[in-house]
Amino acid sequence: MIIFLETLGCSRNQVDSEIMLGKLVAAGHSTTDDPALAQVIIVNTCGFISTASDEAVDVILEMAKFKQNGICEKLIATGCLSQRYKDDKNLVSTLPEVDAFLGTAACEQIVKAVENQEDKTLTFFPDPNKRPFQDLLEQRELTTDFYAYIKVSEGCNRKCTYCIIPKLRGTQRSRPGDDICREAKDLVSRNIKEIILTAENTTDYGQDFQDETGFEHVLTSLAGILDNEHAWIRFLYTHPNSLTEPVIKAVKNHKNICSYYDVPIQHASSNILKKMGRPYTGEDLYTLFKTIRKVDPEAALRTTIIVGFPGESEEDFNILIKFIEDIRFNHLGVFTYSDSEDLNSHLLKDHVPQEIAEKRHDMIMEAQAKISKKVNEKLLGKVFEVLVEENPESGVYLGRTMFQTPDVDGITFIYANGLEIGTMVNVRITEAFEYDIAGVTA
Repeated sequence: MIIFLETLGCSRNQVDSEIMLGKLVAAGHSTTDDPALAQVIIVNTCGFISTASDEAVDVILEMAKFKQNGICEKLIATGCLSQRYKDDKNLVSTLPEVDAFLGTAACEQIVKAVENQEDKTLTFFPDPNKRPFQDLLEQRELTTDFYAYIKVSEGCNRKCTYCIIPKLRGTQRSRPGDDICREAKDLVSRNIKEIILTAENTTDYGQDFQDETGFEHVLTSLAGILDNEHAWIRFLYTHPNSLTEPVIKAVKNHKNICSYYDVPIQHASSNILKKMGRPYTGEDLYTLFKTIRKVDPEAALRTTIIVGFPGESEEDFNILIKFIEDIRFNHLGVFTYSDSEDLNSHLLKDHVPQEIAEKRHDMIMEAQAKISKKVNEKLLGKVFEVLVEENPESGVYLGRTMFQTPDVDGITFIYANGLEIGTMVNVRITEAFEYDIAGVTA
């Protein structure tokens, strides 16, 4: 069978997609980047917020057209959308175009779903808490060229009132550190130049271990193993409570670990943080970022926040705006609160009207654009190592520095000729924009 797989949502989903593709290729199937050429189409869905669920349904219906008008014989929906609505008796009848629904722990069943010859719709929803870690003897089919994600753990023990991830992915389960290091070594041997560690909360890693092996131990081990490989190590999705000084010092002490801290704070008002179930205060956040900048002054900071959360007053929002202006993040993403009846936050009082939430969203983005531009202007004249990833036109290349994560941050334009894609070059920054920077080889 010829397989096309569309991945929606986060980097954890991308890893799951690559694992499933690896299993399918090992079983004798082939892959394509064109759904029109596929006999089987798989949509690995996101269902974290309502807009993601809506997008997933739209993509499924779009792909279903290839069953009607093309050579596609089978359409499969996997991942969080399937898992979230697995108990909905109308799931199958609502999307009759789908031939199989697989939950978040059903990667092992993908070959069976593809090769199934029965007429009825298949459903596979194993307990996420019993999902095994990937078999390192089975090679992932990478969907990126020069960077790759590694999941350091599965699931989450946090109880944020707006989040359904623990129900979809199960409780926190950390991978053995040796497995993570072996996978990183293998990926670098396949010409991967950047290893990106990911999880629901990466810095929660090891909290389920009895020997109290923390995230800093994984970072230190990886940095040592990859010391001579000229590959970057980056980590995403830290939690403010578990991003500790030992982790920050591990970053500072190893040049191959990106001095880049992705810390989704969600808000800065202690009142809203309490409603969100986030176990820290605004004051704690000020202390955390002060510590990062004290230990690692050149660090780049990224965060994501939610506006329009139930009970968010004008005062709460003003506290958030002031915090953003005080900290001056290099990169910032903002979401409007997404409500659903299966969330604990749905039961909270004083829901914020959508038009007010959207106005606050726009105000945050406007403020951050000005901050980002000024932050980037401070880079003018400095030289940074850049991973060259594309050559869209003669004399112009696209790449990323250590302080730019794929897909979510800005990029670096390189004005040069004769560069090799997939290599690292030194670039002197000559231009600064709101989100991107540009320069010439140095």
